[in-house]
Amino acid sequence: MESQRRYVIALTGASGSVYGIALLRELLSAGHEVHFVASKAGRSVLAHETGLGLPADGKGMREALGRHLEGVSVETLHAYAEDDFFAPIASGSFRLDGMIVVPCSMKTVLALAHGASANLIERAGDVALKEKWPLVIVPRETPLSEIHLSNLLALARAGARIVPAMPGFYHHPARIEDIVQFVAARVLDVLGLPQEKVPRWGR
Repeated sequence: MESQRRYVIALTGASGSVYGIALLRELLSAGHEVHFVASKAGRSVLAHETGLGLPADGKGMREALGRHLEGVSVETLHAYAEDDFFAPIASGSFRLDGMIVVPCSMKTVLALAHGASANLIERAGDVALKEKWPLVIVPRETPLSEIHLSNLLALARAGARIVPAMPGFYHHPARIEDIVQFVAARVLDVLGLPQEKVPRWGR
C-alpha cells in the first residue's frame, strides 16, 4: 500500500460532483488521510446529480459520506463546514501533500486566482498556493470565456495544476463510471499517485 499522505478534497458548485466522490473513494481506499469540505452550492449540485444529500456540518457530512462509500473505511476521513475557519486546513502550519478542488466552479477559480478567501475552500486553496503545495483544479465549464481563461491562466502561473474534466475515450469506456474514473485517474497521475483502473496508452 502507498504510504499514507494527507490531502484536501473540496467540492464546489460546478457540475460533475461525481468526479469528487470518485477521487474521495480512491484516496480513502489507498489509505490516505482526506480532509473534505463542500460548499453550499456543491452540496446542492451533488444532491441533484447523485441523490446524495450532505448536511452542512462536518460531523454529519462525514457520517453521510461513510454511508455512501460502502465498503470503504472512512477512519482517515475528516469533514468540515465551509465556514469553519478554525479547521486545521485553514493554516499553513498544518502540512498537506496536496489539495484538489473537484469539480471547481468558475467562482472558486476567480477567488483563488485573486486571493479572495470568503470560505474554507478558498482559504485552504490560498494556503496551498502560498505554501507551494500541489493544488489541482478540476474545472467543469463550457464554453470558457476570456475571463475564465484569464483566471485559469493566473492560477497556472501561481503554481496550480489545471486538470479539466475532459475524459478521453481511447480506453473504450462502456459505462459512465469508466468516464468518471478516467478523470479521477488523471488527477492521481498529477499527484504522483498510482492508479491501475484506467489503462495507459500503448498498454
